[in-house]
Amino acid sequence: MITSKQRSYLKGIAHDMDPMSHIGKEGITESYLKQLDQILEARELVKVSLQKNSLLDTKEAANEVAQALEAEFVQAIGRKFIIYREAKEDPVIELPR
Repeated sequence: MITSKQRSYLKGIAHDMDPMSHIGKEGITESYLKQLDQILEARELVKVSLQKNSLLDTKEAANEVAQALEAEFVQAIGRKFIIYREAKEDPVIELPR
């Protein structure tokens, strides 16, 4: 569980990031989760965009993805959300205490 201070820090890092992953009309599939798992392991912080043809609610999709990948939900704005998970090997982002 991340603290509000850590969440704020991650929001600052993610502010200028472009979405690295997109959820389309197929929704959240096993293959999508495997792909996102690999991105999280490499980058730790990922911004995801819901396409206009996706019928999912942003916060519901974010929580579903975070739970499936054992990640932390950071923020959702509009049709984008941010999730974080510390890398198992060689963590890059150092969270404030």
